[in-house]
Amino acid sequence: MRTKKKKLPAHSRGSGNIYADLGLSNADEHQLKAAVVVQLKRLMAEREITQTEAAKLVGVKQPNLSRMLRGQFKLVSVEKLLRMLTAFDQDVEITVKPHRKRGEAGRITFIPA
Repeated sequence: MRTKKKKLPAHSRGSGNIYADLGLSNADEHQLKAAVVVQLKRLMAEREITQTEAAKLVGVKQPNLSRMLRGQFKLVSVEKLLRMLTAFDQDVEITVKPHRKRGEAGRITFIPA
């Protein structure tokens, strides 16, 4: 018996950055922060530590860490987030190179090891 394929509603392919797709300013920064926060959450899970323990480790208050882990990281700088990674014994490397397509703005990419 052959199943009938459902027709998808009209849609468009995303850019890979939900913040840009939503038209938010500083979309690259938001995407970078989100990726770093996901990595922090993974590191917390690997170590099996609580938010309270993690907050002490990275030097923030637990309620602020909780808000950040829930995606409310607008008031947290990228630099602060990167320092949080180093508190988890992670090395952070920043590489600058020419963008592949001349005339287009460069991009920011986060690649966890």
